[in-house]
Amino acid sequence: MAFPRTFTIPLIVACALFMEQMDSTVISTSLPVLAVDMAVDPISLKLALTSYLVSLAVFIPISGWMADRFGALTIFRSAICVFMMGSILCGISQNLPEFVAARFFQGIGGAMMVPVGRLVILRSVDKANLVKALSYLTIPAMFGPVLGPPLGGFITTYFHWRWIFFINIPISILGLYLATRFIENKKEAQVAPLDWPGFILSALGCSLLMMGLATAGRHLVSGEISLACVVVGALSLVAYVWHARRTEYPLIDLNLLKITTLQAGVGGGSLFRLGIGAIPFLLPLMLQLGFGFTAFHSGLLTCASAAGAMFMKTIAAKFLKRYGFRRVMIINGTCGVISLAAIGLFTQTTPYAVMLIVLLIGGCFRSLQFTSLNAISYADVDTHKLSQATSIASVAQQLSVGMGVVLGGFALQTSNHLQGHATLVAQDFWPAFLTVAVAASFSIPLLMRLPANAGAELAGRASESAPAAKPTSA
Repeated sequence: MAFPRTFTIPLIVACALFMEQMDSTVISTSLPVLAVDMAVDPISLKLALTSYLVSLAVFIPISGWMADRFGALTIFRSAICVFMMGSILCGISQNLPEFVAARFFQGIGGAMMVPVGRLVILRSVDKANLVKALSYLTIPAMFGPVLGPPLGGFITTYFHWRWIFFINIPISILGLYLATRFIENKKEAQVAPLDWPGFILSALGCSLLMMGLATAGRHLVSGEISLACVVVGALSLVAYVWHARRTEYPLIDLNLLKITTLQAGVGGGSLFRLGIGAIPFLLPLMLQLGFGFTAFHSGLLTCASAAGAMFMKTIAAKFLKRYGFRRVMIINGTCGVISLAAIGLFTQTTPYAVMLIVLLIGGCFRSLQFTSLNAISYADVDTHKLSQATSIASVAQQLSVGMGVVLGGFALQTSNHLQGHATLVAQDFWPAFLTVAVAASFSIPLLMRLPANAGAELAGRASESAPAAKPTSA
């Protein structure tokens, strides 16, 4: 029996997303053990998370161009191979610099793998079925975060953390087979020349700014070098904005941000992810270093959030159809911020069941918000601009998650220092969670600027459909 493309294509791409999501959650659970094995400060391991995200931000902008030029299937398969090789290099790393470099290389594969896969879906599914297709994509992918924490904790506790990276090898092989069999190698007939100056400026800006912020605090490099990276990175990004407004074919077309729905999805989504992005870094550290849980015990608890997210994916489309994007994102986003702050209230005496329920419900809120933000971003984007819009949304997403890790690490480090603790203790974590929750709350005012009927076609609210949202000034 032949399955519809709305179902088949998202499930194939989900293999790649499953692998990436499981990889990131497995690593998060193993951070405290990694710190001991590599003899480094646990906070310094934020570099292991941010280096991967920096790589994504650097190479995602050219993923759309490469898919247009060489074909989506060619780039998708190449990306899986690079990701698999990066996983092997992570597994054989002997120290923090090697591990950070391996994660950066792994990120090159991730930068091409998931955005190109998402682009395949956007070009294969009509807008009326897009929310459903994205839900099909994320349901299998959510098994990664569900399985990742307990699996990573189990392997780390009872075997060795290195084995967690070799899990990607069989998944990669399966993804290569399915992609080869079912995905067409579509190319664009006319492809604009690659904006090399723009690529260099954006690569320098994203990587130096993020790494400068991530290394602040005596990790790997001196404070002077960290500051220099921040300054040069910021100037490079300013130079890119100047360049993009004066070139015919910019790497990232910032004019697309004049579209109201894309502007809200990218801007509001970035601020929301700024807070949520800190959870994979802060939560395992709090449970293991603050509360004394084993990696396995910690993993079993943290997977509750992913379980809630997976459940919400199955009914997200119904919420959006009944209440519309604007109302759902404002109310649900507020609940998501509250659930994030609530994690900071956990103590060593908090009942296990209470922590489980808070994480489970919080996962539901975050899942619905991410599904809504991902879909609304493309509501009014023309088909021939989808690769550019995908690049903008994907870069913003990775940078905001990386900045969330940086912000969470900085808040945790500051809290630890101000309270005068020699090592990380449970009391150091609540200010960090409060800080990232406040950061996430700034997304709500941006989402309130959306018109009431925004994304009506995507939500299946035909009676409210209106012409594409008018551009506003970025």
